[in-house]
Amino acid sequence: MQLPKLNFKEDFVFDIKKDKDTFFIYDLVRKSWLVLTPEEWVRQHFAHYFIKVKKYAPSALILEKKLEVNGTLKRIDLLITEKTMPKILVELKAPHIKLTQETFEQIARYNSVIEAKEIILSNGIQHIEAEYIEEKYNSQYVSDKFTVREMKVQEFQDEINKVKTFFTYSKVNISQAF
Repeated sequence: MQLPKLNFKEDFVFDIKKDKDTFFIYDLVRKSWLVLTPEEWVRQHFAHYFIKVKKYAPSALILEKKLEVNGTLKRIDLLITEKTMPKILVELKAPHIKLTQETFEQIARYNSVIEAKEIILSNGIQHIEAEYIEEKYNSQYVSDKFTVREMKVQEFQDEINKVKTFFTYSKVNISQAF
């Protein structure tokens, strides 16, 4: 199986196995084998990043938790907690999925319920962070936080600049729009 190289400086070591025609990846947080999909590949990179690089305890990470948003059941990809309080909400996409206004609005809707101080939107190639300050999301392309490879930064800078123009939403506007 050819897995895409994601945009992290670190090269994480993953436990991967094959059963018949299906590949599985071991999840450090849930301590179980999961089907290796493109989105799961990105999610496991972030789990390893927060555990191995940022030194969060696995118990501080919540993966694929159900969430009710406007009467509809949704599922968050990853939530980082600190002293049981939501700190960073992470929305992940497969590497081939572009980050757009729609994907940002999705995580913003989820965060209207979660109320994390920071959100991260990533497809494993592009990483965009937004802090929720004074009822607005202030975003930035995150090259230093995830120690992105320099060759990748230049390659995706134009696309990132397009996406960044969408990231000045107030919580009130988002909740009214949906």
